Amino acid sequence: MENRGLNIRQLAIWRYSRKPLLFIIYHLLFIISATLLMSCRKEMVIPRASGRPYEVMVVMSDQDWQARQGRALFNVLDTDIPGLPQPERSFHISQVDPKHFDQVLNIFRNIILVDINKSIYTKTSMKFTRDKYAIDQIVLTIQSPTAEDFADFCFEHGDDILDFLTKMEMNRLIKELKDKHSKVVAGLAQELFDCEFHAPDEIKSYKRGKDFFWTSSNGASALVNICMYSYPYEGPETFTKQYVLHKRDSVMAENIPGTLPTMHMATDTLCTFVKPIVVHGQYALEARGLWYMENDGMGGPFVSHSRVDTTRNIVIVVEGFVFAPEKMKRGLMRRLEGSLYTLNLPHEKTSPIVTTLEEVAVTAEDRRKARSK
Repeated sequence: MENRGLNIRQLAIWRYSRKPLLFIIYHLLFIISATLLMSCRKEMVIPRASGRPYEVMVVMSDQDWQARQGRALFNVLDTDIPGLPQPERSFHISQVDPKHFDQVLNIFRNIILVDINKSIYTKTSMKFTRDKYAIDQIVLTIQSPTAEDFADFCFEHGDDILDFLTKMEMNRLIKELKDKHSKVVAGLAQELFDCEFHAPDEIKSYKRGKDFFWTSSNGASALVNICMYSYPYEGPETFTKQYVLHKRDSVMAENIPGTLPTMHMATDTLCTFVKPIVVHGQYALEARGLWYMENDGMGGPFVSHSRVDTTRNIVIVVEGFVFAPEKMKRGLMRRLEGSLYTLNLPHEKTSPIVTTLEEVAVTAEDRRKARSK
């Protein structure tokens, strides 16, 4: 053979020298592939949304924000939460002029983009987008032809705006509770009612009763509580305000007594309201208002969902209530309220709280444009 007299070192050099072009090609292909992969990853990666729950940023010109149209939207977002013993606004509000809305600010968790342009729009409309600039973000866009139309829209559809933003925040909580929730509460719900339920993980202390349990965080400055109980379904009258609150008072008086025999939990019926809602596509009745301890000074807000388990012909009630004197209660109550939507009767699965608002999908091109601004 031609290379018979070569030693090992010479053979290696010879083989390498015979294939320099092939080696270079392989090397170049590797570099190109790695570069493309890194480019694709960079293209796909977006930051996580910033901000705390129930914070919203309005993108609107400074001039519009101070005028009637801006005040109309501000008044919607500044609405007090119902069912609390003291006034607390629904959202913490900030505003930025579009010319200052950059990559630092556009990763906010809740954004309202206001676009008023008579040459483009003939009527006011509202739609939303998920994850436009950041992961776990909601961008609500309101488009209107004139400032007057926009202000009128806010007056007429203010409840829809609040309801949408609140549902989106609660959907975030539902997602969080799936991975991090109280094992104590989940175990009691499964054992006593054959139901799946996720409550905030700080709730660990509990008391059991007949078709009833009460769990609490036992916090030093604020008590966060979850109760769950059941009773027979007796037809449509079971879901009237009078019936639901009467049942609540009887169950709580028996299971949550005070320090003295004359003390027990009761409902302030004049400050409590009920309304039908939809949970997992099924009818439910929401009760929201104030509780107090009879012959004592304790009290606070509560919210409950009453639902029918048709397979067993019973009503299952899950309730959250708070005792937090001299503290703001918005965050505490909304965490409890969001957890109520995780209650799954037998053979149900948790589903997000739905909204009828139009959703617009975000494309990769949309994200590229957002990052280039």
